[in-house]
Amino acid sequence: MKNWLMSIFSFSKREYNGLLFLLFITLAVSIFPYLYEHFYDNDQPPNEAEKIALQQLVLADRYDRKSKQDVRNEIENSSTPKATSYFPFDPNLIDEKQWQQLGLSYRQALSIVNYVKKGGKFRQPTDLKKMYTLSERKYEELLPYVTINQPEKTEKKPFAFPQKERVIVEINLADSIQLYQIRGIGPAFARRIIKYRERLGGFTHKEQLFQVYGIDSAKFDEIKDQIAIDVSAIRKININTAEFDDLKNHPYLKYKQLNAIIQYRRQHGPYKGIADLNKVLILTPETIQNISPYLSF
Repeated sequence: MKNWLMSIFSFSKREYNGLLFLLFITLAVSIFPYLYEHFYDNDQPPNEAEKIALQQLVLADRYDRKSKQDVRNEIENSSTPKATSYFPFDPNLIDEKQWQQLGLSYRQALSIVNYVKKGGKFRQPTDLKKMYTLSERKYEELLPYVTINQPEKTEKKPFAFPQKERVIVEINLADSIQLYQIRGIGPAFARRIIKYRERLGGFTHKEQLFQVYGIDSAKFDEIKDQIAIDVSAIRKININTAEFDDLKNHPYLKYKQLNAIIQYRRQHGPYKGIADLNKVLILTPETIQNISPYLSF
């Protein structure tokens, strides 16, 4: 036969062997289903794990095609224990066995218990409705028995800072510790007052404290009677020798005004008194009045 096939179809020896192997594979695939059916017992009932897995697959498929409410009803009707006893309960405290006594299935009970363990909280009885595992009917049955214990609220008394004794502090020479002794002045205000005082050269009157960031009328009224001012401690600037860097940080002078003061002095010579500043046109009478205590000639 081999010679006959090779003579008719002109097969080589290798092609002939390949044809035989292909026929064997085809035959094996054809008879495998019959052998599998013969040796495998299809009548063997599924075990408990297979039943649960099958039920989960069926419910998952139905969930895709039905509303959540339909699935809730189906789960409850098919798996709720028959023995049900109602009792007052706090859903934040009971375990899965107690949930089952209330008529829930093990899976329903476990779902709620896990929700609480992961940080979920029932703050009022109606919060039970947000559990999708409960049907509307079951929720209505359980609602009258829900009792949530609210923790007693303890009022926290505000911390009472020790009252400072009323003192009088000279503001032009005081450091931050001395300023902190003023009732109404904390560390932040003390730092701000010193920082502004350094820019200014000292305070000439108490109302200048309004220019310190954060001090309003109420704060000023609280601290004004605890402050004294020594005008002899004011740091003055010689207007006839000062350069731009000596004047640039002063809060009462702007950039253009500084340049105008220096250029006028270079063109017309030294200033003889405060009245000469009126010749600098860019300076207003208010600006001259404000800076006059800080200038020397």
